[in-house]
Amino acid sequence: MSESKTLSAPDGGGVAAVERALTIVGALERANGPVSLADLSRLTGFYKSTILRLMASLEGNGYVTRLRDGGYDLGPAAFRLGIAYERRNGLRGHVMPVLQDLVERGTESSSFHVRQDAGHRLCLFRVDSRHATLDRVAAGDVYPIRVGAGGHVLLAFDGEAGPRYDAIRTEGLAVSLGERDPACAAVAAPVFGPAGLFGTLSLSGPRERFSPEQVAIMRAELLPQAERLTRTLGGAWPHFQRPTGKVERGAA
Repeated sequence: MSESKTLSAPDGGGVAAVERALTIVGALERANGPVSLADLSRLTGFYKSTILRLMASLEGNGYVTRLRDGGYDLGPAAFRLGIAYERRNGLRGHVMPVLQDLVERGTESSSFHVRQDAGHRLCLFRVDSRHATLDRVAAGDVYPIRVGAGGHVLLAFDGEAGPRYDAIRTEGLAVSLGERDPACAAVAAPVFGPAGLFGTLSLSGPRERFSPEQVAIMRAELLPQAERLTRTLGGAWPHFQRPTGKVERGAA
């Protein structure tokens, strides 16, 4: 395993050691539980010796905790950052009522996603539907940005080129059927803030409940709520056209 490229200073002029430390924290955040040193090396592409050098600072500042069995997990500083983030931006108080309204109208489960990095999106908030069967999405989960309706919305309004993304920018809606999970589907719409695209509002559930007729009903519920949240957050809502043809919904 070579880490020469990973360890080089980032193109944006950042500090390489900080980038490496944040990569370790990010790997722990995406893991489902504690991670061994060997697994952390595999996930980050770093040598074990590199990880151990950085761990002294990460543990000392509370971002990583070393467990008795030698594994690693996020430390209490990560929890404090999460609490501070919610307290300062007040997103929960704005987003959760919108998600709850969608579910109360009989829609599928509702979620709010933001872009985490170049290749991933983060589910910040989630409200499960009242249906007996659900898809598996939870607040705090991280997903590939190029898979699923929410990811395609984030890409489209960040300037991604191509017919699929042109259609999303025109109609304000993305539909995905079986991309992330063959048994699941989703529709998503953008949410804007004062500086532009802020996140994406989505409805997701079992694929069998996403017929063209059902998608049209979801669109009629989803877009007004995305506009409502956009205006609450101080953003400008674009004028979107109603679909004139078949919505792109195949795998990316």
